[in-house]
Amino acid sequence: MDSLLKLLQENAALKPAQLSAMLNQPEAEIAARIKGYENDKVILGYRAVINEERVGVEMVRAVIEVKITPERGGGFDRLAERIAKYVEVNSCYLMSGGYDLLVVVEGKNLREVANFVAEKLATIHGVISTSTHFILKPYKIQGVLMEDEQTTERLAVTP
Repeated sequence: MDSLLKLLQENAALKPAQLSAMLNQPEAEIAARIKGYENDKVILGYRAVINEERVGVEMVRAVIEVKITPERGGGFDRLAERIAKYVEVNSCYLMSGGYDLLVVVEGKNLREVANFVAEKLATIHGVISTSTHFILKPYKIQGVLMEDEQTTERLAVTP
């Protein structure tokens, strides 16, 4: 992968001047390359990884395994794209193995996620089955550890 893209992937907040110094290339060239990547849809967006617990965000996330019937002439793509368009869907991946799609869903509470699965996802023609797994606690998101490493002292065990 291009060294510029690697740096941006690690820290999208880096400015062209900083990237220029890190890569030993002119700032104007770096800015032009970034603009080109954005225009060519190589860079699709920029995001901060936020520790939602520290800012009081209450969000329920679930990972859903979905088995689907591939469509003639479209395979898995049309159905996957239809599922991915739902506002509740954060991510959608074609998978190998025991199920076809891995769908990451977000909602305000358990009921909202359950309603999405029961009323929207499971009712789509071509969806054979779903298996929902609720995310209880994140430890690492997109390569970022969610909490500082803490040393915990274990209590002595006595008979």
